[in-house]
Amino acid sequence: MVEIELDGRKVEVPEGSMVMHAADKAGTYIPHFCYHKKLSIAANCRMCLVDVEKAPKPMPACATPVTQGMIVRTKSDKALKAQQSVMEFLLINHPLDCPICDQGGECQLQDLAVGYGKSSSRYTEEKRVVFHKDVGPLISMEEMTRCIHCTRCVRFGQEVAGVMELGMIHRGEHSEITTVAGSTVDSELSGNMIDLCPVGALTSKPFRYSARTWELSRRKSVSPHDSTGANLIVQVKGQQVMRVVPFENEAVNECWIADRDRFSYEALNGVDRLTAPMLKQGGEWKQVDWTTALEYVANGLKQIKTQHGASAIGALASANQTVEELHLLAKLVRGLGSENVDHRLRHASTESAPGVRWLGLEIAALSSLERAFVIGSFLRKDHPLFAQRLRQAAKRGAQISALGAVADDWLLPVAARVIAAPSAWVGALASVAAAVAQAKGTSAPVAAEVTPAAQSIATSLLSGERKAVLLGNTAMQHPEAESLLALANWIAAQVGARCGVLGEGGNSVGAQLVGAQPGAAGLSAAEMLGAKPRKAVLLLGAEASYDSADPVAARAALGHAEMVVSLSPFKDANAEVADVLLPVSPFTETSGTFINAEGRVQSFHGVVKPLGETRPAWKVLRVLGSMLGLEGFGFETSEEVRAQALGDVTALPQRLNNAAAVDAAAVRVSAPANGIERLADVPIYSTDAIVRRASSLQLTADARPPRASLPAALWQQLGLAEGAAVRVTQGSASTVLPAVLDASLASNTVRVPAGHGATATLGAMFGAISVAKA
Repeated sequence: MVEIELDGRKVEVPEGSMVMHAADKAGTYIPHFCYHKKLSIAANCRMCLVDVEKAPKPMPACATPVTQGMIVRTKSDKALKAQQSVMEFLLINHPLDCPICDQGGECQLQDLAVGYGKSSSRYTEEKRVVFHKDVGPLISMEEMTRCIHCTRCVRFGQEVAGVMELGMIHRGEHSEITTVAGSTVDSELSGNMIDLCPVGALTSKPFRYSARTWELSRRKSVSPHDSTGANLIVQVKGQQVMRVVPFENEAVNECWIADRDRFSYEALNGVDRLTAPMLKQGGEWKQVDWTTALEYVANGLKQIKTQHGASAIGALASANQTVEELHLLAKLVRGLGSENVDHRLRHASTESAPGVRWLGLEIAALSSLERAFVIGSFLRKDHPLFAQRLRQAAKRGAQISALGAVADDWLLPVAARVIAAPSAWVGALASVAAAVAQAKGTSAPVAAEVTPAAQSIATSLLSGERKAVLLGNTAMQHPEAESLLALANWIAAQVGARCGVLGEGGNSVGAQLVGAQPGAAGLSAAEMLGAKPRKAVLLLGAEASYDSADPVAARAALGHAEMVVSLSPFKDANAEVADVLLPVSPFTETSGTFINAEGRVQSFHGVVKPLGETRPAWKVLRVLGSMLGLEGFGFETSEEVRAQALGDVTALPQRLNNAAAVDAAAVRVSAPANGIERLADVPIYSTDAIVRRASSLQLTADARPPRASLPAALWQQLGLAEGAAVRVTQGSASTVLPAVLDASLASNTVRVPAGHGATATLGAMFGAISVAKA
């Protein structure tokens, strides 16, 4: 440790720290623009000049290393005059447009100009003008004349997002921030640049000119879109969500959020909102009151139970619903005598193993891993903030390995990678296990040939200290998910790593903890939406055409039902298969709880009143349970529901368990499928009902219409050229898609995205597929 004197106080900081770090520790504010605790030091703005004893001139606090006995004054005349001079230079070319600037009221430059600026400028020449740029639907660069060249946005792209999309060109007063080639900013974390910009140069395009910052109320919430459980500040004007920004929580999302978390609020104010209950009568939708709708549902459930038995009733829920809603849904179905309830809508496996799948370690620990092996994940798009943490680990020297069917660019160095068709994943993982066993001199759980890539992964995992074996969304959706998990557990145990599941929805862990999955006699989502359709189905936040493992089979199964009840905030959700539409609140209009991938319980309140006749789903299920004559539905608050659902929260960690239903030694490696098979990713802006309806997100590059990606051999075999289209056929259904060449794909594997209207006519996310030139 090094001790310095800062404004007359002794401060101890680690060797190698800067004066700015010492000031942070001492609670002394030094004005700055370019410095940010999560970014590298650039020392561009010079606003943080301080008086260092024996130094001939003021020194930048952000870039001056501390030395033993150093004496620093941040409020001396020398320091203040230097800071005032810098402010004068910064304002020379700055436009005087605070009254119409979106940043007005929360602008760092505005705040510091009050303290360090003068009432008039000595500069009389013409101000420079920088032309605006169009970088996509999310970030506005209309007023780049305001830019002060702090380069926070540039450094964020390079260091956090992993891709340098913005850069500075030219020199002196001709310098400007741009995309250089005139392209768009497409990173899934790009919105954080808006927060980082200390002036009004980068602003939110969807929010632009819609409200003044001082008109907004700020309320805490939690993102439902993925298993990170990112903490949010939702900004509200009147009864409308106007903007979403991050709430800093170092243990969860640090100070970042993904664009999916930031811009999906547009759907909450969209024209697709369902504002009153509706019944389908004679093929036409009729608006009814709540009493009529709930009586229809209650009478229908009673009748179906009487005629076909309780097992004819099933419920399917999105993993983005709250703990309270999922608990009451499961309680209602079980109260009727059925065990048919599930949240794992995209899982092809019909097994319902005991245990609660979770990350296996704390989210913050991802940043400090030395070795990680990620199995079956489109990491960057499935879990943007987890990918960011692994990127930081890789920058510190961590070795990240991967097993998948395609070499997606994760924007981090991948030490070793196994590329195999989905049907060969169990065999490929068995090969890694065999390589680990060979190195340790033990017997492998499954006999398998050790490939060079498997050997590289095993060598990596056997070295280092902090390690994790992580299964992604695609691995857990795989037909052989339990075998993959069993082998992953075995490998982790042998190499001293933690085995974890990245988790699909915002409340996947919570759904498991409250039993929103089938009991011993119950049917899984794959069965209810496949070979064993039910007579009555309750759909909570789920859309059959987009959220299921096989949308064609799902629509057919729901078509056989006598009654389908859709509980959703959106009127077009399940409209083609449902008999009743009940408007329930999205996460911003209800209180509730999400449990993220690490098992962290995060409760929140509604930030606005429910729209129209919309009601929180937990209240709807509470009333429905009472109307059905079921016991234990007399709740007054969501807190009472949560208390019953989770019990002793301190005991929850003991229930988290990634053990597989099958033992690794019992895993059987089946031969890979002959012919072409499908690899289905769910695009980042197609994952759930809210993001699918967020208009600005749907204009991004990540939301472009699906394309069929083909490996090189198949591309040549079909004689395709750039711009060609192919007819993709699965079962009796087919569709024509643009074709693209992806040389990194496993042979005989075609990547066709799911969760999108253009591919909802196809079948299962895994399985045989045929491709022909269109």
